[in-house]
Amino acid sequence: MGTMKESAAMKNLFWIDLEMTGLDDTVDRILEVAVVITDINFNSLEEYHAVIYQPPEILEAMHDWCKKTHKETGLTAAIPNGRPLEEVENELVALSKRHFAGEERIVLAGNSVGNDKRFIDRYMTKFSKLLHYRLVDVSSFKEIYRSKYRLTFDKKNTHRAMEDIQESIDELKFYLSYVKPPLATPVTDTATSKA
Repeated sequence: MGTMKESAAMKNLFWIDLEMTGLDDTVDRILEVAVVITDINFNSLEEYHAVIYQPPEILEAMHDWCKKTHKETGLTAAIPNGRPLEEVENELVALSKRHFAGEERIVLAGNSVGNDKRFIDRYMTKFSKLLHYRLVDVSSFKEIYRSKYRLTFDKKNTHRAMEDIQESIDELKFYLSYVKPPLATPVTDTATSKA
């Protein structure tokens, strides 16, 4: 049976969402990156957003669903003024160093975030080296709560990266509102937990 251990320090969460030209990291590309760093109580510490430049031939090769959705959200129109992926990756590394000390590996959080990590591993290898193999995947909670308890969280599904992150955070908070550990003392003060 599991036991609760005192945590040495409060961990931050690195919430990330990518919009891509499709779901196959071997052929598809990243179009948009959004990040929200939160503490373990989901208080926002810093936010980051960037649209990635991709050449017209990459956009033309998108799947029909992506063409339609990214056009409707305005993302496709923003791509020609997007930024180089390498520049964005360097900013993600710098962002990481501001919130994760020393050798601490970053735990990514988000919805189906394993798919985002595959794109990061392929296209942003410097950033990828900072990441933990563990993930906080909100979709795992979704599957259990929907199948076992018939509880669902209504999402707007805007398919823009920053809005999707905010929904993911709200969704995890929704599921955790039903969790009542009998003996747990939740961490509530960042300063105290790091002392």
